Formats: sequence, structure tokens, C-alpha cells
Amino acid sequence: MPIADRVKVFDLEPGDPRLGSVLPVLQELRPHLTPELFHSVYEEGYGQGLRFLAAFDDDGACLGVAGWRIVVNTVALRSLYVDDLVVAAAARSGGVGHALLAHLEERARELRCHSLELDSGTQRTQAHRFYMREGLTIAAFHFLKSFDD
Repeated sequence: MPIADRVKVFDLEPGDPRLGSVLPVLQELRPHLTPELFHSVYEEGYGQGLRFLAAFDDDGACLGVAGWRIVVNTVALRSLYVDDLVVAAAARSGGVGHALLAHLEERARELRCHSLELDSGTQRTQAHRFYMREGLTIAAFHFLKSFDD
């Protein structure tokens, strides 16, 4: 049976015990996250609209995770912005990313968003190909100025 046929997607709130199995997958994209930092960011970010949903197989293994929020601004008006979208390396090309994006798009439509948006590092060419296959387009450059201590 294809992986995508065994995927169940759940919303996870801060304190959900499944977050422990989500973190190793999220660390494939965000290796700087420690358990303490992840829980701290999620607790603070939750009040700002940060949400996570995750795809699990029948055995309860996390296959993919997406962090997202609703953003209202003058550019996109109301959009669902994806902070993180990652599929576990062993589960890639099995439909998990498609399932996560489908849930995110459904959520965006339910919440009356005009678009679904995300940024992706310039080095992530495989992800870019996936996003384009899923109907996303490259609409802008993202500029950054870090303030390191």
C-alpha cells in the first residue's frame, strides 16, 4: 500500500504528546531546534497564530510536519503562510508532502484566505520542483538581514 494511503493528518497544539515524534522530522529542516527551543517557540508562537499539523502512519510514526499561520497584510490581504513543510527523508516521494499541502490548502480555503504562501531556501532545489509540481509559483525574492549577538 502506498505511503499516502496510510497517512492521517492531525492538528497538534502545544503540549500534545505527539510533538515529541514531530521534532525529529522537523529537525531535518531545522537542525538548530532542540526540544526545549521547539516547545518554547511553539508556546510563544501559538499566541501569534502558529499552528502545526503532522502526518502519521498507521503505526503512529511521524512522516511529515507543517508549521503554518494566517497572515493579513497589504500584499496578499489574507493568506495561509507555511513556516515549515518537511517530510521525513524515508517517506519522501510517497505522497506525504502532497497530503500535507492538500490539508493546508483546504484550511486556507476554510479560513477565507486569498492564497497559500511559503518561502524556501535557495539551496532546496528538490523542494522547489515539488512545489512547482503542486501548482505553486515563484512570486518574489525574500530578503533578510540577521542581527547576530
